[in-house]
Amino acid sequence: MSHTRHQSPRTSVRTAESRPPAVPPAAGHPVSRTPRRTVELTAAQAMALLAGAPLGRIVFTRHALPAIRPVNHLVDAGRIVIRTHRDSDLFQQARQHGGLGVVVAYQADDIDPLTHQGWSVVATGYCHPVTDPEALLRYQRLIRPWPDRPMEAAVRISPDLVTGVRLTA
Repeated sequence: MSHTRHQSPRTSVRTAESRPPAVPPAAGHPVSRTPRRTVELTAAQAMALLAGAPLGRIVFTRHALPAIRPVNHLVDAGRIVIRTHRDSDLFQQARQHGGLGVVVAYQADDIDPLTHQGWSVVATGYCHPVTDPEALLRYQRLIRPWPDRPMEAAVRISPDLVTGVRLTA
């Protein structure tokens, strides 16, 4: 195995031969090297998987660049709900766009690092602030954000495009 590194004035690049495996084998558990089939999921299947996932990633624009944050969520009547704080970039953008909302993506997955089997779902749509006080109270009871900061606001994502894949043997 070669550990040759190619030097340039700016970077040091490892060759494919010298890179460590992406996922080290767990003690006594070999990593699967069998190629996986990709099976497209229907939107309904994808949303059902998303509803059962404990966390996901919200993708939005921050200072004209993509931003990604891990969050927990709730799927309620086909919409993805997350709690946030009123001064978050996501909440501010959603509020500024009023009834139009702001385009976001929401991604969740459950892929076993040893077998390389599992699923991944992406929902893309418009994000709106939750303005109904009763709905906000309900979401505050149902969704417990992980950060230790007050999350007094919530947003709903109305998915327009839901895609998903299952990785199988």
